[in-house]
Amino acid sequence: MKLLSQLKTSSFQLALLYMVVFATSVFLLLAFIYWRTAGFMAAQTDETIEAEIAGLAEQYRGRGVNGLITIIRERVARDPNAKSIYLLTTEDFLKLAGNIGAWPDGARAQSGWINFTLNESVGWQGAERLARARVFEVQGGLRLLVGRDVDDLATLKRVIETAINWGMGITLALALLGGFMMSRSTTRRIEVINATSRKIMNGHLSLRIPTRGTDDDFDQLADNLNQMLDRIVYLMEGIRHVSDSIAHDLRTPLTRLRNQLETTLMLVDNDDAREQAGRAVAEADQLLATFNALLRIARLETRGSTADMHPVSLGLLVSDACELYEALAEDKEQVFRQAVDEQVMVDGDRDLLFQMISNLIDNAIKYTPEKGEISVSVRAEDGKAIFEVSDSGIGVPDDEKESVFQRFYRVGKSRSLPGNGLGLSLVSAVAEIHKGVITLSDHYPGAALPGLTVQVAMPQHREEKRKIKTIPAKPVASSAGEQDSPADSTRV
Repeated sequence: MKLLSQLKTSSFQLALLYMVVFATSVFLLLAFIYWRTAGFMAAQTDETIEAEIAGLAEQYRGRGVNGLITIIRERVARDPNAKSIYLLTTEDFLKLAGNIGAWPDGARAQSGWINFTLNESVGWQGAERLARARVFEVQGGLRLLVGRDVDDLATLKRVIETAINWGMGITLALALLGGFMMSRSTTRRIEVINATSRKIMNGHLSLRIPTRGTDDDFDQLADNLNQMLDRIVYLMEGIRHVSDSIAHDLRTPLTRLRNQLETTLMLVDNDDAREQAGRAVAEADQLLATFNALLRIARLETRGSTADMHPVSLGLLVSDACELYEALAEDKEQVFRQAVDEQVMVDGDRDLLFQMISNLIDNAIKYTPEKGEISVSVRAEDGKAIFEVSDSGIGVPDDEKESVFQRFYRVGKSRSLPGNGLGLSLVSAVAEIHKGVITLSDHYPGAALPGLTVQVAMPQHREEKRKIKTIPAKPVASSAGEQDSPADSTRV
């Protein structure tokens, strides 16, 4: 799989393109060398044959047929290796002189250049060899064949062709290996950038892309990206500092204002004035809750992974939170289910984990209509502690599932409900401290009320024998009104 991904990289494809261009140029060069070498040797052979024919013709003009027969016999006697091929016959193809005994198949009825094989069919006594000859008629009806043994030339051609094939194969193999090595080197540098970028996107804003100090293109790119990250972090810290400072500076006067309104509420006798003062106190409480949530998130983000971690029973924490929130579910006649493995342990901060659990359960109850269903579970899976809350409420659209963890972000359907949009931001901050991963999904995909399943997966402290505590669903009697959360938690 890793090799397949390597082949898909743009650097490998570029190297492959270079390999094709390089291999094509090598092939053209070798083909030109072959054409020039083989062509020159073939032309040289033809010129040798033409020279012998010219010599025989001159002897024939001066000495006649007998002289021609004599010179052919002399040449055959002087050439024991039979590099030259001769055959002189009558019009009826009776041999008069030569070192082969018969005409090659198909050569009797033609003139000009022929290629044939020296074998028994032409009266050849030795091993089969290739030959090239020219055939023409002599005055008086005689027929003459003059040629050369070209078997060595054919062998040389085959050697050159084999060398070209091996050369092309070796060239392609080396080019492919070189392209793969170049691509691998480039991909390693890119993968370092990608891996660091993914960690930064997951919240590790302090990381920077490493450089080699070679000041090459990748180092320059890494330096530019690092400078961009420094600028982004600087701007984000500035915005965060401003919001945290505003929350911190306004919390004290708001607290005094709230206390004065509460004192006024106790002193006012008029019912209308008392109602207005009560609403003002409630609004002040909401503002204070918002500022407290902002400061709490800021402390968590500053604290990071330096939180005091101790082995904590996630199952027991969830059981305690469920016991606390069951009353709210009863007031809305909701079915509240639990499947809790009390032996699941995590390394974490008990108070922070309880805040995260309370927020998620409180949200599920708040955004689920009356007589709806809520399920809470804790289990161990593949070395992870899984905390999951599911409901049958309004849910979160797919295109907003990533945005709900931003500060003050609220889903359109929930804007009419109480809240400040900080609950899931707090949950995200707590999960990040505990190296947890949050996943949102529809509980009933495609339904009018798709509901929502929130899953938080954190590293498990250790594997232990699990004991499942299952509390069956119990329908609850209705009660008037909707209560506030019994825990001091920030809601979405």
